[in-house]
Amino acid sequence: MTPRPPVVLITGALTGIGRATALAFAREGASLVISGRRDAAGQALAAELRALGVQAEYLRADVRHEADVRSLVEQTVERFGRLDVAVNNAGTEGQLGPLAEQSEDNYRSTFDTNVLGTLLALKHEMRVMLRQGAGAIVNLSSVAGQVGIAGAAAYVASKHAVEGLTKSAALEGAAAGVRVNAVAPGPVQTEMLDRFTGGNEDAKSGFLASLPARRAGTPDEIAQTIVFLASGKARFLTGQCVAVDGGFTAQ
Repeated sequence: MTPRPPVVLITGALTGIGRATALAFAREGASLVISGRRDAAGQALAAELRALGVQAEYLRADVRHEADVRSLVEQTVERFGRLDVAVNNAGTEGQLGPLAEQSEDNYRSTFDTNVLGTLLALKHEMRVMLRQGAGAIVNLSSVAGQVGIAGAAAYVASKHAVEGLTKSAALEGAAAGVRVNAVAPGPVQTEMLDRFTGGNEDAKSGFLASLPARRAGTPDEIAQTIVFLASGKARFLTGQCVAVDGGFTAQ
């Protein structure tokens, strides 16, 4: 009897790490629901995933709104009958700059996406998985969730909060067979890295030269760690945040 492919839900799936993660799970044969806020890009990615021979659907959702998150999870279960893996990737770095110049609006917009969005996703994903008695969730943190970064106070605080949510959710789900972990990427070859370094190639090159690995990671390198954490190979691993950072946090 052919094993049933796992059902995987990914938020913020349309670019960067989210997109790479969708492709990585598709190569593993998973059935996928991808979400985001750009319909044309979402439909195009869903078609690309289906071309790899898997079932894939795009559903529009804004993780800042509970009605969207509830509907996203409910539609996933209605379509595929269950939810085996959730990757909570939707996030923003917000407006970077000195702490003394930060605004209330920037704080709220950053926390609404990164913290509230993760909390709402966990809430509705765990409700399904606790009923099933099984499931794996991977949240996206950052090295900013483990160290301080000058000029990114709101983002850093939000990612520290994501790691706290991860640990608390893991404790609530462990006895029921629901695992919750997080991945903390270091500098990755995405548009966010360009924004963090001000679009200055010399600044980016200098920053990457300071890393033990002497380079940025690739979205697929982060995706492969996510796939591992969601897999049966990590059955006894929960409540952890795995830094995939080329040695950044080891310094």
